Amino acid sequence: MRGETSQGLYEMTITTPNWERTLRLRAWEQSREKTFIRILAPLKERGTATLRIGYEMWNYLPSVERVIKIPPSMMLQSWMGSDFTNDDLVKESSVVNDYVHANLGKEAIDGVTAYRVEALPKEDAPVVWGKIIFWVRVKGFVPLREEFYDERGELIRVLTFSEVKELGGRTIPARWEMASVKKKGRRTVFRILDVEFDKDIPESVFTHGNMRAKEIERR
Repeated sequence: MRGETSQGLYEMTITTPNWERTLRLRAWEQSREKTFIRILAPLKERGTATLRIGYEMWNYLPSVERVIKIPPSMMLQSWMGSDFTNDDLVKESSVVNDYVHANLGKEAIDGVTAYRVEALPKEDAPVVWGKIIFWVRVKGFVPLREEFYDERGELIRVLTFSEVKELGGRTIPARWEMASVKKKGRRTVFRILDVEFDKDIPESVFTHGNMRAKEIERR
């Protein structure tokens, strides 16, 4: 899904019962430890940037020309008003390092044979979820669905993957939809428009100076 590095153009549509908006963004990721995201559109959000290094995260707000560090108390807050949280961006490697996984066998999901995998947090792991269930297509290990449960075992949100196709030389889902179980009518659809894997990314990308960069591509 990511490779050693990835860089691409994406679109994120946030839908609520009262409004809908679409963001276009470009993102760079390196070894799952560093992420840089810059908003390209709409004009009101243009230039907003997010930098993640390890478990630390910063946002740049061009309207006030300030870089703001995100404190641990805000990790469960929505990222850019979406159904993805700051924690989702920070802990991309957490599901591998902080959970114990068990293959619960095969089952059909939307007519496709998939492995059902349960992830339970390790003792004292700094994680939000009490359990995550994954469905991964047997053919090619393509992710199909993820369910996130709280510590009481209650389902909180569901992430579904679709529109599987070849992008950047890999077979991956181009459409990701995160839906809240509790907040009816809320969902965020994330689309991969273009992506490249395993290309060198300059270290200068993952810096506070780059967050303030004035030159933003017009796409």
